[in-house]
Amino acid sequence: MSKFIPLISSSLTGPLGILHLPRLWQKVSLKATGQLHDDYPDIGAGYDSMVLGTLGIDADAFRSFVKENKPSYIECENWVVQNGDTSQPGIAKLNRQITQYHHNDNTRTEILAAAGLEDSAAIADAPNLNNLDDWTAFHKEVLSS
Repeated sequence: MSKFIPLISSSLTGPLGILHLPRLWQKVSLKATGQLHDDYPDIGAGYDSMVLGTLGIDADAFRSFVKENKPSYIECENWVVQNGDTSQPGIAKLNRQITQYHHNDNTRTEILAAAGLEDSAAIADAPNLNNLDDWTAFHKEVLSS
């Protein structure tokens, strides 16, 4: 069975406007079917936990919902509305935290070097660095094998 590197960016939203939720849905969906690449957690300590914490949704409840129902993304958002706190002030604060987060210098340097780029503060925000990291891993796994 193939295992997939999630390529939905943390900087994307669905209709609810919650950054990273589409990526979280994809990762948990892939894990539920045994298809998430081994280097990726379904729910990690970073953005995944931040999103669920802001929404007031328990990680195990989210995993169970996805595993048992295999929802489309819109069905997932509907479940989030029914089971979480989707107040706009909380979502706005979360979205700011995601877009304004920066990795430390060592992490930035490692990601850029792996992608074949010189260290530069021009790409400093975590969502864009994470995109480069995912694309580099995808290229290595799929196109360089």
